Amino acid sequence: MKRLRTASTRTLLALAAAVAVIAIAGTAIAVAASSSGTPPPAKPLADALHDALTAPPVDGITARVTFTNNLFPSGALSAGSASALMSGGSGRLWLTNDGRGRLELQSDAGDAQILWTDKQVTVYDASTNSVYKATLPADTTATAAKDTPPTLAEISTFLTQLAPDANVSDAQPGTAAGQGAYTVTVSPKHDGGLLGSAQLAWDAASGVPLRVAVYAQGKSTPALELKVTEISYGSIAASDVNVAPPSDAKVTDLTGNGSDTQAGDSKPVTGLAAVQAAAGFTVVAPDTLVGLPRQDVRLVGSADSKHVLVSYGQGLGGIVVIESAATARADTTQAGLPSVALDGVTGHELPTELGTALFWQRGGVDFVLAGSVPAAAAEAAARALK
Repeated sequence: MKRLRTASTRTLLALAAAVAVIAIAGTAIAVAASSSGTPPPAKPLADALHDALTAPPVDGITARVTFTNNLFPSGALSAGSASALMSGGSGRLWLTNDGRGRLELQSDAGDAQILWTDKQVTVYDASTNSVYKATLPADTTATAAKDTPPTLAEISTFLTQLAPDANVSDAQPGTAAGQGAYTVTVSPKHDGGLLGSAQLAWDAASGVPLRVAVYAQGKSTPALELKVTEISYGSIAASDVNVAPPSDAKVTDLTGNGSDTQAGDSKPVTGLAAVQAAAGFTVVAPDTLVGLPRQDVRLVGSADSKHVLVSYGQGLGGIVVIESAATARADTTQAGLPSVALDGVTGHELPTELGTALFWQRGGVDFVLAGSVPAAAAEAAARALK
């Protein structure tokens, strides 16, 4: 947490974009066997999902992909913050059957490379010759549980439970990347913030994801999309996923190195009074924020870098505020973002199609506010935190 708080704007954006790409690209290898470009037969969504999840695993995937990133409006990022991760690009993907992967993206704004295993993520930004890496939390799920796909009844139950909160389409037959494919569209029924919908397309014969797209409300083009344009199945050489960045690259390790305040058997510090007593700085947490009721106040972070997390509202339409003792560097690392006046102090704002983040200092406290809300709503919330 301390490393993230003092990281530069470019570092934070690169990490956020990489997480989005990995979440899309690393969805999983489900099966083998290639399929033709003929649309598959219509079938219920539960059956299509069950067939995909129970297909035999493949040895690996090689694909050509395009990554679209329309999150940031024109002028939201300085020229020095642009790269294939922030502006989109095209490239190649290699994915093994044990979860190791490599994605290369090229664009006029600068090339990028992401490598991941079950233990670590590494992002290389060629435009600045910089490497960002982070160690992933250990997976404590039992092997048997991970290897057992859900039954058709369990999938049907899940879809039934999802119905009160989301609109879920049928499995729409079609084609993607030259393969017969199914596509499903999911959109929130309430508390969705600026999220309009998400779409997933997968190979009908193999279950391999071929396209993931996220749309903002009222938009016909995706805010984020990773799309496979060509795909082949087969064993992947270790050299395809084990690629080292240049030896002279600047390396930033984003993994925290302090002990977690909530680690071990200690009880979490929650509630405004208890958190205020333990924080070491003045916590700002009104009962409501721009009409949203306060839901939770808790202490997070390492022992030498205490942060307070305050949440307001419900679902994606809520707002999260992170507070910590002010540091000189924290106020300058966001200088590449547009500035905004917040009743006597200057903040920096990152507006996107799916939400807004604000960074500012007031009264000896660093504030980070984020939510799937328009910039005007985020700014109003920030001005109310005094």
